[in-house]
Amino acid sequence: MATYFVGDLQGCFDELQLLLEKVQFNPNKDRLYLVGDLVARGDKSLACLRFVKNLGASAQTVLGNHDLHLLATYAGLKKIKACDHVEEIFQAEDCAELMDWLRKQPLCVHLPEQNILMSHAGISPDWDLATTKNCAQEVEQILTSPNYVALLQSMYGEEPNRWQADLKGEERLRYIINAFTRMRFCYRNHALDFACKLPVNQAPSTLVPWFDLNNPLYQEVNIIFGHWASLIHCTTPKNIYALDTGCVWGNYLSLLRWEDKKIFTQQAIKTYQD
Repeated sequence: MATYFVGDLQGCFDELQLLLEKVQFNPNKDRLYLVGDLVARGDKSLACLRFVKNLGASAQTVLGNHDLHLLATYAGLKKIKACDHVEEIFQAEDCAELMDWLRKQPLCVHLPEQNILMSHAGISPDWDLATTKNCAQEVEQILTSPNYVALLQSMYGEEPNRWQADLKGEERLRYIINAFTRMRFCYRNHALDFACKLPVNQAPSTLVPWFDLNNPLYQEVNIIFGHWASLIHCTTPKNIYALDTGCVWGNYLSLLRWEDKKIFTQQAIKTYQD
C-alpha cells in the first residue's frame, strides 16, 4: 500500500495516467491525494473530473481556485473563459453529477497518522490546527447546502486580506477561501498579497512566502499544497511540499510517494497559454 500526492492537474489527464503507470498505482490498495485545480487551461478537464470521481474512496482532492470558479461558471455567475477549455464539461451528460460531486470536496484534508495538512494554496499564517480545520468546515458546510450559489457569488474579491477571529459573514468566508485557494506571498504583518506571482528570488523585499512566516503550525505539521508553479525551482522548508510544477505550462507533473518521500515526474505532452 502506498500514499501518493499529485500536483495541479489543470486538465492534464494524459500526463496523470503516465505518471500513475510509472508508480503502478493500484486503486485497490493505494491512495491518491490531489492538491486541487483538477480543471482549466488543459484540454482534458472532463476526463480529470471523471477519473478522480470514479476512483471513489481511493482518491481525495481538495478544492482549488479553478475548481471553485468552474462551480461559479456552472451556476451562471461567470462566463466561460476560452482559455479554460471547460466547454466539454458543460456539454457532458453527467455534468450535473460531476458538479454536485465537486462542490462536496473539502478545502483542507488533515491526515493525523502522517501528520499532514493538504490544501490547494496553503494554510493561513494566523491559524493553528483547530482554526484551520474549523474554517475549512465553515465553508464546506455552505458549499454542500442549498445556499452554495450565494457563497460562490460572494467569494470574489481580495478584502479582507488579514485574518481576524471576529470576522463575520461574507468577509470571513472570503478570507477563508482566499487563504486556502489563492494565497502565495504575504506581507510581514501576515496580510495576503494577490498580485505577485514571481519566483521567490524575484519578488519585492516587502513580500514573504506564506510558509516562511512565523506560525508554529508550519513547524509542527507537514503541509502539502499546489497552486504556485513558480516555486518549481525554489527550496522550501523540509516539511513543506510544493507540488505544482507547472505541467499545463509545459513543465511537468509531480507525484510524491509519502512512504519514502520519493518524487516522480512526467514531462508535459502539450503546452497551453495563459
